[in-house]
Amino acid sequence: MIISKTRQKRLAEQKEVKELLAVLKENNFSSAKDLLAAIGHVSDLEEQLSSAVQELTAMRQELQEMKQSPLKAALQRSVQTLEAKVSQLRVQIDILKENIIEGCKQALADFKQRGTAALDGVARFFHLREGLEGVKETIQAGIATDEKALAKIEAVSAEYHEAGRHLKNVGRALMGKEAVSEAKGPGKLAKTVASPYRAERACLLSMQNSVEKALARIERLEQAAEKKPSILGTMRTQNEKIRAEPGKESPPAKHAER
Repeated sequence: MIISKTRQKRLAEQKEVKELLAVLKENNFSSAKDLLAAIGHVSDLEEQLSSAVQELTAMRQELQEMKQSPLKAALQRSVQTLEAKVSQLRVQIDILKENIIEGCKQALADFKQRGTAALDGVARFFHLREGLEGVKETIQAGIATDEKALAKIEAVSAEYHEAGRHLKNVGRALMGKEAVSEAKGPGKLAKTVASPYRAERACLLSMQNSVEKALARIERLEQAAEKKPSILGTMRTQNEKIRAEPGKESPPAKHAER
């Protein structure tokens, strides 16, 4: 399997990727730019995933310091869900890398067999749309989990401070002082616990942005392949037209003079 090897270095450093991009550039194919950009965005996903893993570690550390409570239990479940999503993302991204490398191999083999005519349809070797859309769905589910956890933290914090405001007003009333009308905002503990979730969400949003950019590049590759006929196909069509026109047949060979 290629997956274990592709984890060791970025896509742009893979031998097959560099060879195909060099061929495209040498032959002045505009698709080289879009393909390189798509590969770059997939490589970005690797780095962003690494940041997300670090934030998950920070979440667990913060939760270990919290006292046992319904909020802690709810947040622990959120972390478990996020860990599952991150594991799923790692597999999906590795598969994307594998598909890109295999696509480059096939495109190079076709180029060696058919020449530049093979480069017109290079996009057909990269079955990335479905994989990228799957990654996007997983990312969006992770973002939703983060947002649900943050909403829970804010709700519990607000409830805590509202209860504190009521208790404080009882004491102020007994002393003949005016009641406090507004509760305090989220406390230090709430901000500390929420911080990793916000950072995790930021990582996932960055990943979502990378996926959308990669999809846009794939879209351009696909559209270019649809609009641009192959060189070989154009030559065949032109030859058929020439043969079909009257008087265009090739003149018979002249007999050698005796």
